[in-house]
Amino acid sequence: MGLAGIFVGLGLLIWLSYRGWSVLVLAPIAALAVALFGGEPLLAHWTLTFMGSAGGFLGQFFPLFLLGAIFGKLMDDSGSVQTIARFMTDKLGPQRSVLAVVLAGALVTYGGVSLFVALFVLAPMARALFRAADVPARLMPAAIALGTFTFTMSALPGTPSIQNAIPMPFFGTTAFAAPGLGLIAAAIMLGFGMWWLRRAENAARKAGEGFGTVSVDMHIEASADPVVRERASTSGSFDPAEATRGGQSTREPGIVLALLPMAVVIAVNLVTALVVLPRLDTGYLAEPRFGGISIANVGGVWSVLVALAAAIVVLVACNWNRLPSLRETIDAGANASVLPVVSVASLVGFGAVVAAMPAFEMVRDWVLGIGGGPLVSLALATNILAALTGSASGGMTIALDALGATYMQLAATIGLDPALMHRVAVIGAGTLDSLPHNGAVVTLLAVCGTGHRESYFDIVMVSIVGALLALVAVIVLGSVFGSF
Repeated sequence: MGLAGIFVGLGLLIWLSYRGWSVLVLAPIAALAVALFGGEPLLAHWTLTFMGSAGGFLGQFFPLFLLGAIFGKLMDDSGSVQTIARFMTDKLGPQRSVLAVVLAGALVTYGGVSLFVALFVLAPMARALFRAADVPARLMPAAIALGTFTFTMSALPGTPSIQNAIPMPFFGTTAFAAPGLGLIAAAIMLGFGMWWLRRAENAARKAGEGFGTVSVDMHIEASADPVVRERASTSGSFDPAEATRGGQSTREPGIVLALLPMAVVIAVNLVTALVVLPRLDTGYLAEPRFGGISIANVGGVWSVLVALAAAIVVLVACNWNRLPSLRETIDAGANASVLPVVSVASLVGFGAVVAAMPAFEMVRDWVLGIGGGPLVSLALATNILAALTGSASGGMTIALDALGATYMQLAATIGLDPALMHRVAVIGAGTLDSLPHNGAVVTLLAVCGTGHRESYFDIVMVSIVGALLALVAVIVLGSVFGSF
């Protein structure tokens, strides 16, 4: 009965969330169903197990959600994201419209701009470029997806995405874990994705297929759509409802000023993680009042926090006259972080209740017994849970909450570098999460004015197939050569 309860609870969570129900309600209900089938005390698991784990996630990651959302909103309202998008458009032109969209998305998201902020800027840019080049509008979502939620989210070393931050406390790593393998994975994702999009574009031209028609106001409709909002909040770090709030600048900065804050994010993150924190005396963390931990448990998160905070200061200082409503912009960014972090925390709470069931030992033994070693089983665990929840961050946190300590013990036993597990976990979570119910996919299609029928297959190829190829390459190379 306990095992059946796990499947019942998970089924309820997937089915009702896909139909637009809020995960804030569904997650505790699904957790209570799991506990009921397992003959466990309901209130204890809700108020202690569920809320304890959800609260732990909030304590670890809410500052990242908060600063990340504020930074993204400031970049948007200052006109910096628009400047970067226009710069890529001008340099590459309509004849390279697909490449321009991909690179613009990659640049802003790797620089710390939230995926959902980028979507609302890139969609109008892609629409203008694709119309000028007469490229089918149905390819817009795949081009934006390739640039925003593939290699810049999970593979490039140092990326400040929340997905890349989640393994840090579990494995004692930084955002730059396994940089060589990350670069190889990024090259595979980008190379395969561009090959597929060029192939699709050429096939469309031969068939005489042109741009077609899409709504020009879909980004406004999408930001107000409650279903889009619910699904987006479990898969990203920015509430789409806040995308149109704040005060938009009427004067855009130059390209150097637009790129400067993003360069600060990457540079400060690198210096803080590899130079500053290792030289500080952090022995106080071992005291009971700080949880008896070491700098390895928090150093990665601290580095990203310092980087985002520094970038925000630089951004505001350089764009003071371009932020007409600074308080409203910061408020919108702060508000945009709340629903996503609480939604993902609720998924984590559900996972904690599942892991607390005696029947979960069977699931754990099955996962750890998968052939191919711990890297393969870790990749499958994050893949499956991200697919089921429609959330890379939620699925990965559930997997690592339940199995992270076990994988660390295995790593110590067989001499496996935690940095390699970090990179495998992040890339694994960023593959099958892009199923049709994923919030980023739903939002992307909405802002582009297309649907699953026309555009989803190309999204699958660039964001799932390409990521799976990269994941296999990382596992094979990591198994043979170790982490590098």
